[in-house]
Amino acid sequence: MLLDRGAALDGPVDVRSDAAAAERDGFDGYWLSEVKHDPFIGLAVATLATEQVQVGTAIALAFARNPMTTATAANDLQALSGGRLLLGLGTQVKAHITRRFSMPWSHPAPRMREYVLALRAIWDTWHTGRRWTSAATSTTTP
Repeated sequence: MLLDRGAALDGPVDVRSDAAAAERDGFDGYWLSEVKHDPFIGLAVATLATEQVQVGTAIALAFARNPMTTATAANDLQALSGGRLLLGLGTQVKAHITRRFSMPWSHPAPRMREYVLALRAIWDTWHTGRRWTSAATSTTTP
């Protein structure tokens, strides 16, 4: 069984002491949620105070970001943490997507699948040097 500690940030808070305490107290993971503030920044700070505890987003809003922005932030955090990032993505609810982010609403499951495939294709090109192709993010099976 893994035990994790999570936090929702009420502001841009220095989470180093909280993350260090989670690691010292034997927690396996330290999670930050996206409510009003970007969880990637807080987790970058948390990695400076920890060495072993996994760090994760609980959750990062996928549809409020384009896949390249998420891929870049997650890739940087994965490198900074020494491979300890667990990327949790969420879709958000219709009202937030349409009103808060002024984006069209569509069925979230197929859209999230396409988003995750795009992330994987981006990371693949960075880590292997292969060229990206539209087939890499296809949601249909051959």
